[in-house]
Amino acid sequence: MIVEWVEWLMGLPLGHVTAIPGLTRGQQLQILGNGVVPQQETTAFAALLDLGV
Repeated sequence: MIVEWVEWLMGLPLGHVTAIPGLTRGQQLQILGNGVVPQQETTAFAALLDLGV
């Protein structure tokens, strides 16, 4: 249940990681922990574009 909550908290669609067959709970949490929150990435990318980077 916690893994689904992490997906939701990050703004990912349900099953984005949890629906991948063969992954253990630990592997799912590792993938999510190393992931980027899409809303945060969008904001950062927009800020870089504004700076002309």
